Amino acid sequence: MEMEPELARPWLRRYPPEVPPDIGVPDHGVADLLLQAAAKYPDRQALCFYGKETTYRELLDEARRMAGGLQGLGIAKGDRVAVMLPNCPQAVAAYFGVLLAGAVAVMMNPLYVERELIHLLADSGARVAVTLDLLYPRLAKARGDRPDEGPLPQLGTVIVASLKDALPFPKNLLYPLTRRKSGPLPRIPYGKHGVKRLRSFLAGAPPAREEAKPLADDLALLQYTGGTTGLPKGVMLTHRNLVANAAQIAAWCYRLKDGSERFLAALPLFHVYGLTALMNLSVMRAGMLILLPRFEAPAVLDAIRRHRPTVFPGAPTMYIALMNQELDGKIDLSSIEVCVSGSAPLLLEVQERFEALTGGRLVEGYGLTEASPVTHANPIWASRKNGTIGVPLPGTDAGIADPESGERLPPGKIGELVVKGPQVMAGYWNRPEETEAALRDGWLHTGDLAVMDEDGFFAIVDRIKDVIIAGGFNVYPREVEEVLMQHPAVQIAAVIGVKDPYRGETVKAYIVLRQGFSVSRVQLDRWCRDRLAAFKVPHLYEFRSELPLSMIGKVLRRRLKEETAAGDDGADREDG
Repeated sequence: MEMEPELARPWLRRYPPEVPPDIGVPDHGVADLLLQAAAKYPDRQALCFYGKETTYRELLDEARRMAGGLQGLGIAKGDRVAVMLPNCPQAVAAYFGVLLAGAVAVMMNPLYVERELIHLLADSGARVAVTLDLLYPRLAKARGDRPDEGPLPQLGTVIVASLKDALPFPKNLLYPLTRRKSGPLPRIPYGKHGVKRLRSFLAGAPPAREEAKPLADDLALLQYTGGTTGLPKGVMLTHRNLVANAAQIAAWCYRLKDGSERFLAALPLFHVYGLTALMNLSVMRAGMLILLPRFEAPAVLDAIRRHRPTVFPGAPTMYIALMNQELDGKIDLSSIEVCVSGSAPLLLEVQERFEALTGGRLVEGYGLTEASPVTHANPIWASRKNGTIGVPLPGTDAGIADPESGERLPPGKIGELVVKGPQVMAGYWNRPEETEAALRDGWLHTGDLAVMDEDGFFAIVDRIKDVIIAGGFNVYPREVEEVLMQHPAVQIAAVIGVKDPYRGETVKAYIVLRQGFSVSRVQLDRWCRDRLAAFKVPHLYEFRSELPLSMIGKVLRRRLKEETAAGDDGADREDG
């Protein structure tokens, strides 16, 4: 499916003159971004965490010590190291330290529960994990009390960080990730079973060996996303993929200046959007990364007041939450110049209200984990088209293909969105068949239905896959259904996404009970919360005597969605 050069990119006519049609992808690793920033701006503030600032010189020193410490543990080029941390200085240093060591970062959601952790750690083969003291008990359960007794024998070392070490004041932190305010921290067996305190680990680390420095085409990141089996699969992103996507975003945001921008990191850095559009881009531009461990509107508004960020990538739910706060003119949002919204559709009303509050620009974009992740965005300082995801970024080709034949469709026709560019993944970790299905002749088949207009602006129509995007997080129905059907009272469960004015979508479960059993919504909620991350837990339940099935007994989610759209699905009944 090749494109004729003169016809391939109609969107180039809509590019601002400052944006090149293509970019020269730097031929180096992600960690070189930090090396370059520290060399040019050693005393520039790289990180800000609750008012405590870290310079680029200090960040590089900590990353180098992390790399040396990992190499001292025997971590070699290509080995996987899991990083399970909220947004904090240790997360940034650990990420760049892993890459400086030549290893592969496995970024993990700190909200994951034991069952989810076991799969990710076992599938990736991570030999070392870096986590937070407050999160250690979950990781310990997944690992087993001893490495040779648990389900993860390859995980020989766990390095435990404390947010207290990153704070500017000597008092117990309100742990934002879990809303924990006080009380003793979990007892951690430092010095036993390969458990090490991060602070001591870095203090005794040997110098990093430069020979482990990765090449541009080496694997940098395993970022897990959902699979057709219901189990997350590892997306293999190379150093070239990640550097290219940061460079593409930087070219699109051409007014950003090196050494002067302030990036508000309310998006999680363990998610590929935050990792690229915040952490990598901020370091590429030698900016300051303002770190918030979790998104809470009052904390974000306070950070804006105190630190005056200029760049604020986010999701629509974030901007809605901020606008729903009672500002009373007390908080000045005028420092914000650029916001690129992803993860869910951006409503025109939200866009206009937020731009009126800030005086900056809020535009919608699009991406997916398999593309590092950004492929499209609306022009920031030029003419945009509301209701679209914009146009492909520099160096990115895109088109609409017939989902069956793969043939290219003309403008105005709905089909599958396909993309091609230097940011597209190398494939899925240990899944050659799924890699072959997703990557065909160099084109990434996104699984999303879209349409392109004559100017090259794209609009998402619907998702081919049944993925639910709730508050910017991907929820995969089959995984939730499997957990529900493990309950002794549940015979059949079906999960779909339903529209939600705040989260974009929320998770709804349809339940058929076993004969003679009963269970309440509250009981199912508790069951799910013990086995799933909070964002995956259904918010709505409907109990039915039967569900629509195909001839082979498969639940027809499409029928349930049609009933929901028609408004006759019996909202949140609790007949059980």
